Amino acid sequence: MKLSPLPTASDQPQAVILANGDYPSHPLPLTLLEQAPYVVCCDGAANEYIRRCGLPTAIIGDGDSLLPEFRQQYASLFHHIGEQESNDLTKAFRYCLQAGKKEILILGATGKREDHTLGNISLLMEYMQEANVQMVTDYGVFTPLCNDSQLETLPGQQVSLFNFGATHLRAEGLAYPISDFTNGWQGTLNEAEKDRISIYGKGKYLVFRNFF
Repeated sequence: MKLSPLPTASDQPQAVILANGDYPSHPLPLTLLEQAPYVVCCDGAANEYIRRCGLPTAIIGDGDSLLPEFRQQYASLFHHIGEQESNDLTKAFRYCLQAGKKEILILGATGKREDHTLGNISLLMEYMQEANVQMVTDYGVFTPLCNDSQLETLPGQQVSLFNFGATHLRAEGLAYPISDFTNGWQGTLNEAEKDRISIYGKGKYLVFRNFF
């Protein structure tokens, strides 16, 4: 089984996507963003990133949220994609794939509008088919998984599981048993008992590990 480690400040994924939710404030996502060599901003997210002296590799979107002065100043970095069949996060994800980036970390994808937050989190289940992707928030990390998986944890760490059609679900190393949950809340607020947990099943599910 492939091990999904917890993100650390020393990690350097091939690409970081900064979405236009709440700008990261937790030290870990902030550090990951500051040291990332390849940062793709959804257009509105570029405003704050540039204000904080960041220079994005690319700015992706329809440009409706990008400040006019930044759109002009960084015209060479802005890639206008006007189609409305996907959101800016997906446009940024596709841009990374086209650049050959398959290890992708998503930041700033939660907060502000709740519908955008839910939509962004659910997109992880699509992205996992094409890349190794995780989403780090100010509170923890979302990891999309399929079939049998092993995750790095800390004893006492809160763990939540959201089922996306998986069957025969069971786990080792969690305080409470899991099953083929049908409602989103049923797999939440579990707890790791060891430094690794194993999840067994057939199909897709999403795991959230909170920061202490």
